[in-house]
Amino acid sequence: MSRQVVRSSKFRHVFGQPAKADQCYEDVRVSQTTWDSGFCAVNPKFMALICEASGGGAFLVLPLSKTGRVDKNVPLVCGHTAPVLDIAWCPHNDNVIASGSEDCTVMVWEIPDGGLTLPLREPVVTLEGHTKRVGIVAWHPTAQNVLLSAGCDNVILVWDVGTGVAVLTLGPDVHPDTIYSVDWSRDGALICTSCRDKRVRIIEPRKGTVVAEKDRPHEGTRPVHAVFVSEGKILTTGFSRMSERQVALWDTKHLEEPLSLQELDTSSGVLLPFFDPDTNIVYLCGKGDSSIRYFEITSEAPFLHYLSMFSSKESQRGMGYMPKRGLEVNKCEIARFYKLHERKCEPIAMTVPRKSDLFQEDLYPPTAGPDPALTAEEWLGGRDAGPLLISLKDGYVPPKSRELRVNRGLDSTRRRAAPEASGTPNRDAVSHLEEEMGKLQATVQELQKRLDRLEEMVQAK
Repeated sequence: MSRQVVRSSKFRHVFGQPAKADQCYEDVRVSQTTWDSGFCAVNPKFMALICEASGGGAFLVLPLSKTGRVDKNVPLVCGHTAPVLDIAWCPHNDNVIASGSEDCTVMVWEIPDGGLTLPLREPVVTLEGHTKRVGIVAWHPTAQNVLLSAGCDNVILVWDVGTGVAVLTLGPDVHPDTIYSVDWSRDGALICTSCRDKRVRIIEPRKGTVVAEKDRPHEGTRPVHAVFVSEGKILTTGFSRMSERQVALWDTKHLEEPLSLQELDTSSGVLLPFFDPDTNIVYLCGKGDSSIRYFEITSEAPFLHYLSMFSSKESQRGMGYMPKRGLEVNKCEIARFYKLHERKCEPIAMTVPRKSDLFQEDLYPPTAGPDPALTAEEWLGGRDAGPLLISLKDGYVPPKSRELRVNRGLDSTRRRAAPEASGTPNRDAVSHLEEEMGKLQATVQELQKRLDRLEEMVQAK
């Protein structure tokens, strides 16, 4: 009788632990837009989620510690004139977030420490260049102030946020149809895209050349998502011809056949992959699912190993993924997700069961820190560099807030210097007016309370 050998892995028993009710974010109105993004972005300081808003597009930003029931009048980031489709925190500045919207613009915002006290309507910079809605925004992993956006005009633009200028353009000749996903390589030298024309492409964005491409990585017609994983490989999620969900691993130098192809189930939700380069674990979160599957990637066959699955009762509208810097290393937490329900955001910690309270070096190798390795000019000039790594042994201490400096050019300077001439109030004036309005509203509420008390006294007499 043959005895099956169980593969040894320190991540075999990773388990998901949902946060207690008082550690969730309750009473949030998650966006009802049908778009295949996570709708949520988190970093060591803030949790942001795209929410329903009347009269335009908005998203909510809360400090991580501000859990519990969210006030219905909480201030929002609400500068877009149409629904927001995607948001992404800057990896080099925890106070800066980018948003893409149906109004064809990308906006970059600066969130003050402690969160918003008034609605934020004025972005640091507005990036205009797309002719149709913008569904994907992604920051460069190692170069400062470099942001990528992909729109439904089948165009990818790479922006230098410091100048507000699109420095690279990949036009419809590269992607003839809707772009489903875009992912940077770890050093930011390449991007990996999936498109409605059923092709996955690996592109050198500075040259505008397609380095490699694979036609029909999955036979089905539903959207495909692709991400870079370790050692020059990519991972794709898609559907078979019989509408079964699949996950596949590919060697970028030999895209003829997959290294591994696994069929999962027959659900209809698109699988969003999240890859952790420190542990070589990829997490698959399906929109509309109530589970998170996770796999370990190794350098030897069969390459892609199923580990386990976290399941809950309620389905997810979207998902946010915490960078390694924001985890609790003293609890052996190797990943944390922020699951969006209809009216709630629920943190889920992925933990390796260990008895020791000491720092586990094998679980936490040096990870990407908050400092950029390159300037935008150096990257555009052809330099590449991996992320600057930091140790988590003594815990992560966030650096002081860094101001995002934007040079909008001479014309913008003139407009800011003479706002009266254009009839547009400047940022300071708008902030002052909003502050005064807040004070007036508080005074009105106080007067109303006094009137109510007087009425009660009259009725009592």
